[in-house]
Amino acid sequence: MENALNPGGALDPTSRPLLPIRRFSELQLGEKYPLPARTITHAHFSAFQALTGDNHPIHYDREYCKALGHQDLLAHGLHVLSLTAAGAGLFPHVAGPHLIAFTEVSARFLRGVFPDDTIYPMLEITGLKPQRSTGIVTMAATLDNQRGERVLEGSHTYLLRI
Repeated sequence: MENALNPGGALDPTSRPLLPIRRFSELQLGEKYPLPARTITHAHFSAFQALTGDNHPIHYDREYCKALGHQDLLAHGLHVLSLTAAGAGLFPHVAGPHLIAFTEVSARFLRGVFPDDTIYPMLEITGLKPQRSTGIVTMAATLDNQRGERVLEGSHTYLLRI
């Protein structure tokens, strides 16, 4: 249905934000964005292998893992890193149309992730660098397992319009 706010009748998907949208200047150091916890299953191992083609025996051969001193199969590192994806949480909704790009990622893998581990991701703003027409948001990315052990720490960088 056409109206003054919506010429042509097409729905404007940006007219329905999930949260109030905030500009770069409204973000604050220390803001935390928890992401949903996930229990890693054998199905996740298989899906990631199918997507990437990574079929190293450390992900699929228990005897191989045991021979190397691991308690069980190890999750793929890039799969573990992907659990820090900001899109699984609220930050991209807070930034809304001001979010231009995800520009950088780094990670250190501190412990193995095994089948049936539950992973608790968190993003926290650690840097806000204004530029002329954009700003750079740096976020610490961490993953803890169900035992409270840190399994990954790293960072993400995002480019926002000011």
